[in-house]
Amino acid sequence: MTEWIWVAYTVLEVLIAVACCLGNLLVMCAVCAGIQDSLWEPTFSFLVSLAVADFLVGVAAVPLAVLLDGWVSLTPDLCLLLSCIVLVLTQASVLSLLAIAVDRYLRLHTPLRYKVLATQRRTWLAVSVCWILSCLLGFTPLFGWHNYTSLASDTTNASSTAFISPPCTFLSVVSLPFMVYFNFFGCVMAPLLVMTILYAKIFWSLQGRLKTSCPPQAQAFLLRERRLACSLALVLILFACCWMPLHLMNCFLLFQGPEAVTQGSLYAGILLSHANSAVNPVVYAYRIPKIQQAYSQIWKRLLLKLNCCHENK
Repeated sequence: MTEWIWVAYTVLEVLIAVACCLGNLLVMCAVCAGIQDSLWEPTFSFLVSLAVADFLVGVAAVPLAVLLDGWVSLTPDLCLLLSCIVLVLTQASVLSLLAIAVDRYLRLHTPLRYKVLATQRRTWLAVSVCWILSCLLGFTPLFGWHNYTSLASDTTNASSTAFISPPCTFLSVVSLPFMVYFNFFGCVMAPLLVMTILYAKIFWSLQGRLKTSCPPQAQAFLLRERRLACSLALVLILFACCWMPLHLMNCFLLFQGPEAVTQGSLYAGILLSHANSAVNPVVYAYRIPKIQQAYSQIWKRLLLKLNCCHENK
C-alpha cells in the first residue's frame, strides 16, 4: 500500500466525518425545534433515530475506522469492543429504516387502527427497542464469535519476555464468517428484503388508489403519501448502494482469500459506507417539504442573530 492512498483515505474520512456531524445535527435541530409538534409523528421520530446514528458515525465510527487500521496497539478485548461500536451504529441505521417502512405501511393500510397504535409513548418505545436490539446484535462478537484466539495465544507466548499488544485492525478481531453469515445475511439483507416488500406494497396500493375516483382532499393526501414514500425509499436505496460493496468485499475475502480484494478497494468501500451518513441530510433537504421549511427557519434565525450581533458591535 502506497502512502498516498492512506493519506487520501484519511483526508476523505475527515471530510465525511465533518459532513456527517454538521448535516445530521441540522436534521436533529430541524425535527426537534424547527418543525412544530413534529415529534408527535412517528416517521419523524424514526428519522431522528436515523440522524442520531448517522451523527454518531461522524463522531465515533469514522475516527475508529481510521484508528483501527493497524496504527495503534491494543489488547484484543479492547480492540474488539471498539470494532463492535461500528457494528452497533450500522445496525441502528438498518432498524431505524425498517421502523420507518413499517410505520408508513401501517399508516396507509390500517389508518383507523394506526391512530390508536402510533402514540408518542409507543413510538419512542419502538425507537428504544431499535437501539437495544442494535446493541445486542452489534456486540454479539463480545460473547464469543470473534477472531482473536490465535492473537491471544501469540500475545501470551510473547509475554514471557515483554508484553506487546498486537496492532489493532477490524478484521483481526471480528470474524469474517460472522460479518458474512450473521451481519450481512441476517442483520442487513433480511431487513432490506422486508423493507423492499413493504415499499412495493405501499407503492402498489397508492397507485391503485390514485387511479380510482376519490375526493380532492383524499387525492391530495395520497399524493403527499406517495411523495414521502418515494423520499424514504430513496434513503433506503442509497443505504443499500453505499453498504453493499463493502459487504460483497467481505464475501470475497471469506470465500476467495485476502488476495481477492486490494487495500485500495477496501478503503473505497469503507468510504462509500460512511458517505451514506453524510448524504441522508441532503436527501431530506431536497425531498421532504417539512424539513425544507425547518431548514429555512433555522437559517433565517441564524442569519438574524448574526445580523443583530453585527449591529451591536
